[in-house]
Amino acid sequence: MEKAMHSAHGIGYEVYKRKHEIRMQVERRRENDYIQSRRLIADLDRKVHAHL
Repeated sequence: MEKAMHSAHGIGYEVYKRKHEIRMQVERRRENDYIQSRRLIADLDRKVHAHL
């Protein structure tokens, strides 16, 4: 988990756990990434179904 936090967000899990503002930044970034991926999937889905 420590390696994943460092590679994905550039901080360690201990810092993430202790600092509320950092945790909120990470969670906002995760939420934005999730929303973007859902939009991308919806776009691809529309394109695929439009050609069927």
